[in-house]
Amino acid sequence: MVEAWYMDEAADDPRLPHRAEPARPVGLEQLRRLGVLYWKLDADKYENDPELEKIRKERNYSWVDIITISKDKLPNYEEKIKMFFEEHLHLDEEIRYILDGSGYFDVRDQEDRWIRISMEKGDMITLPAGIYHRFTLDEKNYVKAMRLFVGDPVWTPYNRPSDHLEARTQYLEFLAQSA
Repeated sequence: MVEAWYMDEAADDPRLPHRAEPARPVGLEQLRRLGVLYWKLDADKYENDPELEKIRKERNYSWVDIITISKDKLPNYEEKIKMFFEEHLHLDEEIRYILDGSGYFDVRDQEDRWIRISMEKGDMITLPAGIYHRFTLDEKNYVKAMRLFVGDPVWTPYNRPSDHLEARTQYLEFLAQSA
């Protein structure tokens, strides 16, 4: 099961857990109120998983690819890791399914505080359009993930501040309604 928590304010290695002290865990319901969706799937059978196919059909995830993020697999690794960790939003959902390895998605809550979501093999997450977030590997420095999209893939990040974008405005309206 996914684990999430409020982060500390330390600016050292982002691959560390950065748990706030005292610990402040975050449950799935709180993540749902932020628009973050989560599933636990069997990553060993992702190629023929009826549960994954059901989710894809229900949510119209029509396009997929697989990315491996590690020093020896990803071209321009250091540059990409820095880019992934830059706080940004997207105009569409960001959907990731961890097939192997692990990493962290950080999302902002309603009060602009960071929540760290620990992702490992079998975890699938959907971040809503307009949510400020970032990604980093953990200390294992390896993740293999499926990226899913509705229609053609769009990877354009809009670094903060991007509050003028319609996706952000719609997300803030969603937060106000779910409060």
